[in-house]
Amino acid sequence: MESVSKARERFAKYPVIFAKCAKQATLYATCVLHKEDGLKKDDCAKEFQEFKGCLQSAAKNLKTKI
Repeated sequence: MESVSKARERFAKYPVIFAKCAKQATLYATCVLHKEDGLKKDDCAKEFQEFKGCLQSAAKNLKTKI
């Protein structure tokens, strides 16, 4: 059951990872919410890539994966 305990440890770090990327998450959410005529593919790609990069960087700094 070592894999389960490792997964729980990783999962416990998610709130910290997301907290470090609050600014990027807000920008991405704002972009999505402002698409009143319907969200289309790649409408918020730039914001998503910044958010994704932040999450990956934060996870790397905490020596974990997402």
